[in-house]
Amino acid sequence: MLAYITGLVMSCAGPAVPPSGASASAPPAALSTPAPAGKLVVYSALNEATNIAFERAFNKAHPAVQVEFYTLAASGDLQARIQAERAAPKADVFLGGSSEFHEPLAWEGLLESYLSPGAAPITSSFKDPQGRWTGWYLGIFGLMVNRERWSQERSGKSVPASWDDLLDPALEREVAMPDPSKTGGGYIFLASQLFRFKRDEAAALSYMKRLHTQVGQYTDISPKTIDLVGQGKFLLGLNWGHDILTAARAGSPVEFVVPPETACEVGAVSIVKGGPNPIAARAFVDWVLSREAAVINATQSNRLSVLKDVAPVAGAPTLEKVRLVEYDRAWATDIKDRLVRLWQMEVGR
Repeated sequence: MLAYITGLVMSCAGPAVPPSGASASAPPAALSTPAPAGKLVVYSALNEATNIAFERAFNKAHPAVQVEFYTLAASGDLQARIQAERAAPKADVFLGGSSEFHEPLAWEGLLESYLSPGAAPITSSFKDPQGRWTGWYLGIFGLMVNRERWSQERSGKSVPASWDDLLDPALEREVAMPDPSKTGGGYIFLASQLFRFKRDEAAALSYMKRLHTQVGQYTDISPKTIDLVGQGKFLLGLNWGHDILTAARAGSPVEFVVPPETACEVGAVSIVKGGPNPIAARAFVDWVLSREAAVINATQSNRLSVLKDVAPVAGAPTLEKVRLVEYDRAWATDIKDRLVRLWQMEVGR
């Protein structure tokens, strides 16, 4: 019953003074970079299983670093926390969550510019040219259905295959979705509707207002929608495909559907400017951009890697197999606050 999957798609040193007795023509001694050590604080939007796997693997490469993950599935909350701590940053790294939540921090001067060697093979559209954030995974947005409730209550009815199918009056209050004001998934869905309607704000907001009558609950973190649909509290939900697939493989009765004109996220990693441990932060970013980390991320969380030599897990749709909306990521980031306010006024939230 898997529905619509079809075509898209540093260091710098001045001249060294030679020691006594050395030839003036001898090359200067190279400056060594201190080995990463100490506590590293990572603000993470990833799931716990991936955080644990990352911590173990990174510690094998850098045993002198003690990684502490502070996890919030709502990227907006992590962004807000970094903004609130600007005078005395407590985090070293912001891991995961769509680039729409990293880019504003870069604009505010809250992220360090770091051009990791691991960023070199990554497509330019998936990274900031100044190295303030780097995309390392991709996610495809879609919807899910509780197949057990659907077969019992709507047997013989077609599962929604498009965003407009969600407006069926029979589905009133049967949809759970992440809150666009708090979550990356919710905001990207909102922005994707604007692009679906060719940047016609009135048409997009009209759709979101009609959809509002179908929504039984907005969640403050994206994974909660999967839990609610999996528990049968709602027939349908909106979320990231990799998280839906992860839940399904863990036994949840949810099924992933990819409507046409959907959107994808570029999951990013960035270094918090002025964080307590910049040396370990750079080592961590280097490792996150490695093939080893990409394989762990794909295996643990079904996410797509930006590295072309890392294959997706079986059953995970790729960008080439879905029909994406024409999503202008830079513009969507630029208008985010205004678009969210318009949505809140339109739906009364």
